[in-house]
Amino acid sequence: MVDFKRASDKLAGIIAAEIACSILEEPVSIHTPLKETMGKKTTQDVVLIPILRAGFALLRSFLRFFENARVGFVGVQRDKEANPVLYYEKIPLLKASDRIIILDPIIATGGSTVITIEKLTAGGGLADKITVVGMVAAPEGLHAIQKNFPQVDVKITAVDEGLDEHKYIVPGLGDFGDRYFGC
Repeated sequence: MVDFKRASDKLAGIIAAEIACSILEEPVSIHTPLKETMGKKTTQDVVLIPILRAGFALLRSFLRFFENARVGFVGVQRDKEANPVLYYEKIPLLKASDRIIILDPIIATGGSTVITIEKLTAGGGLADKITVVGMVAAPEGLHAIQKNFPQVDVKITAVDEGLDEHKYIVPGLGDFGDRYFGC
């Protein structure tokens, strides 16, 4: 478990750094003890939305890069037929200008992500300002997201072969949340 957690945290940090580079910035004057210099300041408000429970594992790494981000949570679980069921949502007030980053390390069918995007767009977020971040995805999940929300930007580090008869990613990582949190 420790190796899995360490590797996941390291990868999440790399992904967060990449996403941070794509956020709009403007120059800003910074006063140091020795000299005035130029730095950069984010021009967009960032909202982080981990999909519970696995997405919570990415949150700490993303908060290092987006310290002022507002954070919301969406809980989605599978029913017996592997259909997504929303069981919890706590989403901050969204503005059309917000850059929204959905954190979901494993995207199998894409159902959880699609439900989350539906909630965010119904609450005032714009699909073209949403980025979905994941570590491993199945082609079926990516297709579902793009079919329903072609404007959404999806950043995945690896795409596996596909889904098995139980709609688990093959070869996959198993249950990310169980492996990361140890239960």
